[in-house]
Amino acid sequence: MSAVPILYSFRRCPYAMRARLALAVSRQSCELREVVLRNKPVELLQASPKGTVPVLVLPDGTVIEQSLDIMLWALQRNDPQHWLEPPTGTLDDMLGLIADCDSRFKHGLDRYKYPQRYENINPLEQRELCSAWLAILEARLADQGGSGTRPGERVEAARLQPGLFGARASLADAAIMPFVRQFAQVDRPWFDSQPWPALHGWLAGWLESPLFASIMEKHTPWAGGQGVCFP
Repeated sequence: MSAVPILYSFRRCPYAMRARLALAVSRQSCELREVVLRNKPVELLQASPKGTVPVLVLPDGTVIEQSLDIMLWALQRNDPQHWLEPPTGTLDDMLGLIADCDSRFKHGLDRYKYPQRYENINPLEQRELCSAWLAILEARLADQGGSGTRPGERVEAARLQPGLFGARASLADAAIMPFVRQFAQVDRPWFDSQPWPALHGWLAGWLESPLFASIMEKHTPWAGGQGVCFP
């Protein structure tokens, strides 16, 4: 057994991104094994037959297969940025918004980004459905007011970039941001032209942050042996 948790991950997967964000901000050391999804290692499939990432294997053999569960596991062990305690609302409120992202928004996002995978799908209609949901995020962020610095930085709350649940980043921001990023990348000029100034600023703040840069470092795909120390 490894002395630290083993994380099977894929750099560009939004689910894996949010797991790495929580592991990084909680300073939870693990052994990172970058996976090539078209050639999944046997060890990943043995740990989790579903074959998707992220997967966290704890030193005692316990397997955590869902990205949000990995986030909660890490933050419940150490939460120096108080991501589980938003300035406004509750953990349950955040989990509700994340669930809405993972169901309603992700359903439309998949069909907008990969229309060839589905029958009788108009990607522009799916984009409009996603846009209606993003307008909700725009309203939440605009209500918080303020402007600020990058997620993960230790500064006074009044100077922090507004988050989805108050004047700083929280679990909801880290869990939802990777999917908004994925949506934005489908047609970036169109996304940037939309009347969402608060959402644009929020996303830019995350993408330009040292925290995000630290979890997006490129690693050679794991081919056995010792993985990469993360974070």
